[in-house]
Amino acid sequence: MTDSPKFETKADPLEASFDAVLMAEDVASQSDQIKSLRTDVDGLKTQMSDISKASSRPALAGNIDGAKGMPSSAAAQDFVAKYLRRGDQGGIELKSFSGASGPEGGFAVPQEIDALIGATLKDISPIRSIATVVQTGTAGYRKLVTTGGTPSGWVSETAGRPETDTPDFNEIAPPTGELYANPAASQAMLDDAAFDVESWLADEIAREFAQAEGAAFVGGSGVNQPRGFLNAAVTDENDDVRAFGSLQYAPSGSSGSFDSEDVLVDLVHTLRPAYRQGASFVMNSSTLAHIRKFKTADGAFLWQPSLASGQPATLLGYPVVEAEDMPDIAADSLSIAFGNFRAGYLIAERSATSILRDPFTNKPFVHFYATKRVGGQIMNSEAIKLMQFSAS
Repeated sequence: MTDSPKFETKADPLEASFDAVLMAEDVASQSDQIKSLRTDVDGLKTQMSDISKASSRPALAGNIDGAKGMPSSAAAQDFVAKYLRRGDQGGIELKSFSGASGPEGGFAVPQEIDALIGATLKDISPIRSIATVVQTGTAGYRKLVTTGGTPSGWVSETAGRPETDTPDFNEIAPPTGELYANPAASQAMLDDAAFDVESWLADEIAREFAQAEGAAFVGGSGVNQPRGFLNAAVTDENDDVRAFGSLQYAPSGSSGSFDSEDVLVDLVHTLRPAYRQGASFVMNSSTLAHIRKFKTADGAFLWQPSLASGQPATLLGYPVVEAEDMPDIAADSLSIAFGNFRAGYLIAERSATSILRDPFTNKPFVHFYATKRVGGQIMNSEAIKLMQFSAS
């Protein structure tokens, strides 16, 4: 049998060259795609880095408004660059310190800086953080509140609606005063571009304001300052018979000390259930140190630490707010407050802070005289209860 001839197929050099060109083009195309992807990734990394840097800056140091996430206004930038750093008054809004005359006034702080001051105040001013705060545009603020609720009645679907009794109204007019701060910085600090003057100024003003208003909201006299809740009349009468504006106290059972841990439970239940939702204990650190040692019969502490970051510690399940202006435990002292301060205490303030730059009084330092009108008083005496350290 004759073997069939074998044929050997030889690669065409021209076709092979075409294949090589196509492969090279594919590699080049893939390389271009990889380069494009790398460029996109690098661009995204740059954007993320810019966002991270912007978010880590102080709220007003860059182009970010910390309150709204929008670009800082031209007014805020001009206020910092011109007035705060150099004392240039051109184009700055003039706002009078005095309600009677304007020439000796100061300059209105831009909204961004005012918001930063307000946010810092809320963080470090204990009563402000739990009370109701209203912004006013005038020197006097008034609010009408009803006592005893609004009368109502039941009727059928088609029956007439007889007139109900007229509710009793009381007017709340929080006493106000001018709260001021006067921080200072050297001109060399202000000339340094790396010095974050706006954040420094907002922090200094807020801390001085917080210290002054913290004392006033607790024990203020009401004369050129807010009236503190401890300055109200106190009685052991319950809500049904107590005069409007006076606070009810629960005795500790012993003069200058606790009769037992149970008096804290009694204090909680003097507050009506409607107000317990959102209620807080208010005391200073010395009183809290005493209470932290209290235990139940099975050895559990009444005071419980916070279980989450940013959340307050609790006492009997209610948050504890430390206000150092509360009095220490002593005979007949009102050292513990318990209540819903959002419903019980009103803070009324002018929305704008004014600043006057003073480079002359204390050279080489530049003083920034800041002022703000703030008022406060009890608006619902049923929402706040006190503990008096007395036998009865």
